Parts: sequence; structure tokens; C-alpha cells
Amino acid sequence: MNQSFTQMLMNYAPLLVLFIVGWFFGARHERQHLARLTIAEAELSHIIVSSERFYVPKMVNHSEGELVLGSVVIAQDYFKMVIAKVLSLFGKNLTTYETLLDRARREALVRMRTQAQMKGYNHIYGLRLEVSNINQQGSMVEAIAYGTAVMSTENRKPH
Repeated sequence: MNQSFTQMLMNYAPLLVLFIVGWFFGARHERQHLARLTIAEAELSHIIVSSERFYVPKMVNHSEGELVLGSVVIAQDYFKMVIAKVLSLFGKNLTTYETLLDRARREALVRMRTQAQMKGYNHIYGLRLEVSNINQQGSMVEAIAYGTAVMSTENRKPH
């Protein structure tokens, strides 16, 4: 019995080590990404974003609106995919996918705001968000955020 346990350990140890290393680096990367998103969102908070479709802010004279968009494709790490498969067997909430979608939407918004800032705009209205699966496993999603950017005379109200 001791020899069969040793043989089994030798067979599955590399898989287990790779699984743990993948989980560690995937979780670390996700934490770093969320921290970068928080910083970028704070830096771009002066750009007002509204999802109202027909609202037009008070614009600077002789300025026109322009389409701005942010797009991102984010992949789920393998460890979280395994956890999601197990949770789906029991009909549980797939919180691992919720964080994937949250990161994708936030990153798309940051990229859209960055594009507006680079072009000198300070207001985006008519915001639309679209998220879709890239592959059938659901491990990769694409998020697109777009809206009309303008130079507005309105200022963000202090909190």
C-alpha cells in the first residue's frame, strides 16, 4: 500500500503543483489588475459619464461630439474555471465569473475615459456597455464601452 501511495503521489504531484502555482499567480494577477483599475478610475473621475441617451450636456461653443470607445478581452484563469464548473453542478452563483465580468466592464470604461481624455473631452453621454463570450467555455469575455464624448461647461459636483 505504501508503494502504491508513493506511485500515485509521483503521478499526480506535478499536476497538483501546477494547479496551486496557477491559482497563486492567477489570484495575484487579479488583485493587481483590480488595484490598477481603482487607481485609473480615480485619476479619470473628472470625466463625467452618463448613460442617458438623449441628454446633451451644456457644451463649449463650437464643439462637436465624437464617438469614444474602450474595448478589452479578459481571460479567466484555469483554477477559477474549475471552481465554476463544480459550482454550476450544484446550481450555485458563479462568483468567479462575476469578478471576470466586473473586471472586463471596468477596464472597458477606463479605456473609453482615457480615449476621451486624450482627445480633450470631459463628458461622455449615451454610454453603452456590451459584453460577450469569446469561446464556448466562457473563459474569455470581450467588453466594449462606447458613448459620445463632448467638451462640456458642466463641472462635477464636489462630494
